[in-house]
Amino acid sequence: MPAHDTDRTEPDRTEPVDPADPLSRERAHLSASRSALRAMREDVENLDIKDVTANWVNAVVLTAQIEDRIKALADLSHTPLFFGRLDYLHTVGAAEAEGSAGERPLPEAAEMRVYIGRRHVHDADGDPMVIDWRAPVSQPFYRASKKDPQDVGLRRRFGYTAGELTAYEDEHLSDTDTASDTDATSDTGAAHTSKLLQAEIERPRVGPMRDIVATIQPEQDEIVRAGLSGSVCVQGGPGTGKTAVGLHRVAYLLYAHRDRLARTGTLVIGPNKSFLHYIEQVLPALGELEVKQATVDDLVTSGDGAGIEIRGTDEAAAAVIKGDARMAEVLRRAVRSHVTPPTESLMVVRGSRRWRVPAYELEEIVGELQARDIRYGAAREALPQRIAHQILVRMEEAGEAPDDRVQDAVARNAAVKAVVKAIWPPVDPAKLVLRLLADAEFLAEHADGVLTPAEQSTILWAKPARSPKSAKWSAADAVLIDEARDLVARTHSLGHVVLDEAQDLSPMQYRAVGRRCSTGSATILGDLAQGTTPWATASWAEALTHLGKPDALVEELTAGFRVPRDVIAYASRLLPHMSPGLAPVSSVRESPGDMSVQQVADEADLNDSIVAACEAALTHEGSIGLIAADARIPDLAKALEAAGHAFLSPGEETTAASRLTLVPASLAKGLEYDYVVLDEPTAIVTGEPDERTGLRRLYVALTRAVSGLAVRHSAPLPPALTT
Repeated sequence: MPAHDTDRTEPDRTEPVDPADPLSRERAHLSASRSALRAMREDVENLDIKDVTANWVNAVVLTAQIEDRIKALADLSHTPLFFGRLDYLHTVGAAEAEGSAGERPLPEAAEMRVYIGRRHVHDADGDPMVIDWRAPVSQPFYRASKKDPQDVGLRRRFGYTAGELTAYEDEHLSDTDTASDTDATSDTGAAHTSKLLQAEIERPRVGPMRDIVATIQPEQDEIVRAGLSGSVCVQGGPGTGKTAVGLHRVAYLLYAHRDRLARTGTLVIGPNKSFLHYIEQVLPALGELEVKQATVDDLVTSGDGAGIEIRGTDEAAAAVIKGDARMAEVLRRAVRSHVTPPTESLMVVRGSRRWRVPAYELEEIVGELQARDIRYGAAREALPQRIAHQILVRMEEAGEAPDDRVQDAVARNAAVKAVVKAIWPPVDPAKLVLRLLADAEFLAEHADGVLTPAEQSTILWAKPARSPKSAKWSAADAVLIDEARDLVARTHSLGHVVLDEAQDLSPMQYRAVGRRCSTGSATILGDLAQGTTPWATASWAEALTHLGKPDALVEELTAGFRVPRDVIAYASRLLPHMSPGLAPVSSVRESPGDMSVQQVADEADLNDSIVAACEAALTHEGSIGLIAADARIPDLAKALEAAGHAFLSPGEETTAASRLTLVPASLAKGLEYDYVVLDEPTAIVTGEPDERTGLRRLYVALTRAVSGLAVRHSAPLPPALTT
C-alpha cells in the first residue's frame, strides 16, 4: 500500500483480503482507517459557519480553531496511522476506554481488539477504529507484561517500510489467549527483545527528531503519564530518551487536561534555536499544534521585555556572578530603595473643603505596604487608594456620605498623584540594572554583605552605556532585567513548562523559568554529566530549589536506547573524571555500533583524514554529523569545500540529498546523528575554560552518535580515554 499524502483526495486502492493471511487483514484495516481519517478531515473542511457566529470576532476565532483541527487530522505520509494492537481477554468498560479528550468510548459489544495510534480515528457511525496512544485503554500497550498482563491476551507490533505495513510481531501475555491469527508469527517474549521494536529504535534518521510513541518503554511511560499537579525532574544520560519523554508528556497532558491547559498555556524551553528546530516536528506529528517553543533568552527579551537586545557577552567570571541567586537580593534592595518615607503632610482640596493627611499617617501606610512585601508596582497602585481611604474616613466623620466613586476621584487627585510619585516613584527595570552595572556606589550600597568588593568589581561595566537602548546587554544581564521586572510586576504563569538541557542553567535563569510556571507545573529534563557552562548546576535539589519546585519528583533513566554499546562505554570513561558518582548509561542496543579511533601523523594530515571519514560515513544510510571544537570549524569547512562536499549548519534540516552537518561542539548538545565524525578530542577539551567543562563538552560530542562513531586526532587523546 502506498504512503498517503496529506492532500490526497482520491479513494484508497483496495486490495483483495485473504482471510487466512493476518497481514492482509491488517493492511485492510489500515486502508479503512486512512479512509475514515480522510472522511473526518473532510467533515471539518465542509463545515459552514456563516450562520453560526454572532460577529466577525467569533468568526475569526472559530475559523482558526477549524484550521487547527484540519491540521491535526492530517494523514502524514511518513508516520504510520497505527503501530500496535491489543487483544483484551474481557470487555473493556466505557470508563476504561473513554479518554479525557471527549472521544466516544468503545461499544460494549465490540470485539475487544484495540488498534493503538498517534491519534483517534472513528468510522461513520462514530465507533473507534484507532485509539489515541494517550487514552487509558492504550496504556497496557506500554506497560503490560507476562507478570502483569493487565487483561491483555495479545500485544501486536507493526513494522512499516516507506509507509507500507510490511510486518507484524506478536507477544502472548496470557496462556489463556487463543486468538487464531496470532500463530502467524512466533512469540518474541518480553518487550525489550522485540525485533520490530529494536529495529524502530535503531532506524536511521534524516531530518528533524521524530516521535518515539511506538517505542515508549514502561519506565518512560510512567513519567509521560504523571499527573499535571506535580512537577517531575528527569535525570537521563545520552540516548535514554529524556527529551522525547518530555515532549510526549506535553502531548499526554494536553490530551488529559486540554481545557485547563488551553486556558493556562504550555511552553517547551530548549538551550538554543538549533535544538528547537530539531525537535519542532515531534508535537505536530502527535496532533498537538499549539505548544510554543523558546529559549531562555527568548523568554527574557520578548513580551514585556521587548526592546532588550542581547548584543554583548560576559567573561565567564562575570557571568557566574550575574547568574548567582544572590543577585536576586541585590535587585530586591535596589528596587525597594526607590521608596522615600514621607516628611510632609498631604492636603487635598475638594470644593470648599480641605482634607489633611499628616506625614505620620502617610508613613504608616507606606510601612504597611512595605511589610506586606508585595510587588513594587502593585504597592504603588495601592498607595493612592489607601491615602484616599484615609480622606474618606475624615469625610464620614464630618457627616458626609462618600461612595467608591468619591474614593476613586480622590485617588486621582493631582496632590495625591504628586505625593505618590514622590514617595513611591515608578521603576524602569532596564534602567535599574543599567545603574547597578554602571554605578559603583549604587551597586556597593545594595550589594553590601551580599557580594564581596571583588565580585562587585567583576560585574561592573568598564564602559557604562548612556541608556538601556545603547547598552550591549549580555544574556546574563537580560535575566537580571527579567528579575527586576518581576519585582515590579508579577510575571504571567503558564499551566505547564518543559525545560530541556536544564543542567546548564544558572540559578537566576532557573528563577526566570520558575516565574513562568509559578502557579503551574514543570517537567525538567537534563543530565548532570552534560553540564558545560561555568555555572552548571551541581545537583537537581539545588536546581529545583531555584526553580521554585523543591518538591518535584526526581526520576532517573539509565537505559540507553539510541547510543550503541561500544560508543557509550567509550564515552563513559570520562565520567569518573568529570561527574564522579553518576551512574553510567547501560545501552540496551543489540548492535555494538561501528566505532573507530585513529591517530594521524601530524595536524597537516588531520583534515584529509576527517574528509575521508566523512566520505566513508556517507556510504551508509542516515545523517552524518562532523563535530569539532568551535575554533576548528573554519578549517574543516574549507577542507570539505575543497573536497567538493556540501554541508549544512546545525538547525538546517537534513534531507536524503544533503546529509552532512558541520557542528561546532558548543551547539552539539541535544542533537543526534546516525554517524558522527569527531575531530581532535583534545581541542574540544582545551577550548573550554577548565578541564571538567572540557571533558563534559567532549562527553556530549561523543554521545551524539546513533549508529557509528569515527574519532580522528593528531594530538594525544585526553588521558581518561586512554585508560
